[in-house]
Amino acid sequence: MTMPSYDFVMTGLQLLSTLFVFAVGLGVLVVVVLFIIDSIQTKDAVRKNYPVLGRFRYLFSMLGEFFRQYFFAMDREEMPFNRAEREWVHRAAQDKDNTVAFGSTKNLNSPGTAIFVNCPFPTLDEDAVEMQPMQIGPYCKIPYNAPSFFNISGMSYGALSTPAVRALSKGAHMAGCWMNTGEGGLSPYHLEGGADIVFQIGTAKYGVRDEAGNLSDEKLKEVAAHEQVRMFELKMSQGAKPGKGGILPGIKVTPQIAKIRGIPEGQDSTSPNRHPEINNPGEILDVINHVREVTGKPVGFKTVIGSFGWIEEMCKEIHARGIEAAPDFITIDSGDGGTGAAPMPLMDNVGLVVKESLPLVSDILHKYGLRDRIRLVSSGKLITPSEVAWAIATGADFVTSARGFMFSLGCIQALKCNKNTCPTGITTHNKRLQKGLNPEDKAIKVAAYCKNIVHEVQIISHSCGVTRPRLMGRKHVRIVQDNGKSVPMDELYPRPDIFPEYSRHRGLFGSGSKKPTCRWC
Repeated sequence: MTMPSYDFVMTGLQLLSTLFVFAVGLGVLVVVVLFIIDSIQTKDAVRKNYPVLGRFRYLFSMLGEFFRQYFFAMDREEMPFNRAEREWVHRAAQDKDNTVAFGSTKNLNSPGTAIFVNCPFPTLDEDAVEMQPMQIGPYCKIPYNAPSFFNISGMSYGALSTPAVRALSKGAHMAGCWMNTGEGGLSPYHLEGGADIVFQIGTAKYGVRDEAGNLSDEKLKEVAAHEQVRMFELKMSQGAKPGKGGILPGIKVTPQIAKIRGIPEGQDSTSPNRHPEINNPGEILDVINHVREVTGKPVGFKTVIGSFGWIEEMCKEIHARGIEAAPDFITIDSGDGGTGAAPMPLMDNVGLVVKESLPLVSDILHKYGLRDRIRLVSSGKLITPSEVAWAIATGADFVTSARGFMFSLGCIQALKCNKNTCPTGITTHNKRLQKGLNPEDKAIKVAAYCKNIVHEVQIISHSCGVTRPRLMGRKHVRIVQDNGKSVPMDELYPRPDIFPEYSRHRGLFGSGSKKPTCRWC
């Protein structure tokens, strides 16, 4: 091999030396310019008192989020979802072995922890019953026999990218679960994968509004004409921002999204903080029955529970009108946030969390003899089998999840959902960032996550001695108290007696007996 000549080496060294001097000089110049800028500006006291150096404070603050996630936070510490939860979802989405060894890392003595009561004689595999469809909307022209108890919660096209919606639609079809559109209207990508669709009607009526922003019967009929659209959900409020409408930054309002929603392109889109035509429980029923009459399909509503006296008023109004006037389902969202962009005071402080609101609503419906008529859907940070099983045992007929399915798509909890800079392509309309999200590949992961949730909830129910998850009740769960001891959930939340005048409706709609297979359980 020929060695480089002396002159060639010296020339290279001189070039490197020149580049080094140039880089140092440029660096010094940048520091001097920043020093001058920081010294003369008056908006930031830290940068004025510590020119240039003060800028590192903001750099470290931004990087702190990254370092906590990957280096410093323990497996069970991070919020809103810890590493252990995210890793379970990622393994389930990849259909990998999800067993663990050497003991639980979960603190089972923490107050509020749910512990399932295993039966001394658990259900044998050959006695187990496969997940069975449950009918929603018995008085509708076209009821819906929902095949899965675990489903995809509302996430709008616009908040989510095109490839994300396509992956969720196809994955939902493969798993046999429904997909909620969120309040952003029905896009071609929702229908593309063949999934069952729940069309959400938000306060802005996106997708079913006229030019004045009012609910349009013609648009409702157009949406209902799609066979895949199985139900309609009236969104009263959501966990991220109870009492405030949806927020879509203008940078995400592309021409296609503007057309689907019926709004101006490129402008921020903020929904009203409630439906203007709904001022009381009776008017909720008016709108629900109108949509049901126009579409012929089941209609319910989604809400975060704060005050709850209005639910009792609604139950009384239902009995006054006739049981067919009831909502076909109610979705209970948790007050501790969700996928939507929201003001921190609302996300942090407004609305009851689902652990309190779900048993409360279930008991009110039971008291008025409507528990079998109105299907109860639970939402809000329920992304693992134990959380889903808890909700079903507490009183839910179905559980929906948004962030769990986002994790199955590859979400890394970068917390950039509202910035159009999502690094995984899930919540951005930046074409370069979307390239990393392959809908065909991700659909398989969406389906695997759903199927693994269902399978492991079934494992929990069989351990409790029942043949299928919906036979679990509150007596199958104990809740850890402040003193470290656990108390049966049916003692913490005892079922109220049904008012005698409403008891005639009990058991008419096939909710299934809660009688266990083992007399000790």
